Amino acid sequence: MKRIFILAAMASVFLTACKKESTPEYNTRVKATLSVEFDNIVGSVDLQLNTGSYTNALGERFNVTKLKYFVSNFKLTNVDGIVYTVQQDSCYFLIDEANAAAHDATLRLPEGEYKTLSFVLGVDSLRNTSDISKRTGALDVSGAAIDMYWSWNSGYIFFRLDGTSAAVTSMGGVLQYHVGGFGGYSGTTVNNLKTITLDLTTRGTPKVKANKATNVHLMVDILKALNGNTNMSFATTPMVHTPTVGVAVSNNYINMISHDHTEN
Repeated sequence: MKRIFILAAMASVFLTACKKESTPEYNTRVKATLSVEFDNIVGSVDLQLNTGSYTNALGERFNVTKLKYFVSNFKLTNVDGIVYTVQQDSCYFLIDEANAAAHDATLRLPEGEYKTLSFVLGVDSLRNTSDISKRTGALDVSGAAIDMYWSWNSGYIFFRLDGTSAAVTSMGGVLQYHVGGFGGYSGTTVNNLKTITLDLTTRGTPKVKANKATNVHLMVDILKALNGNTNMSFATTPMVHTPTVGVAVSNNYINMISHDHTEN
């Protein structure tokens, strides 16, 4: 009788263990928060507004007084290959180096482990042409985005880098790279929207769960916006104020963002 009792108890423990193991780790019906941090650097050093001194590929020294750019339209693919698109109305962020509170994009998505992250650098054509009532928060052209918008045919400025350089011999050495262009409202313009897709598997996949802090830390090397497919010369091109001139910069900056690590 004692032996039967022991066997029954062992069977109960075994079944309980199996039941626990079969419980899914993630509940995809539950939304959780993922933070995506944009850490701006210049080569191997942290970007310092106003005080930092840097050198481009052509040996031209420069400093940076302002750095801002839009990121939007986030999509993530989980380890099972399922793609989740973050709700668009909650998916526009203006990264501003001067504002410590504006270095992150906070996303709401189903619980899960995610292997790729994709987003647009810029503001898509639909939102550029939507009614002003739909362009709030980071897209508010009378507020947060007041200096990130062209009122003429090309809409939002996607990427803005201001500074000075001794290589610029006019305009007091002022350097302004303002890149936009989504295709145009009433006439055709260049499209400088860039989709960036990052593999998260090498440096840590985010394991997103409710009531748990998870952060994907990205490095944004602005030197790669200036150097690359085209090595930008401040002496030759001190100003970028039209989409056409901005093509060379946008073809560079598609490579400026990389995944550094994940904090689970």
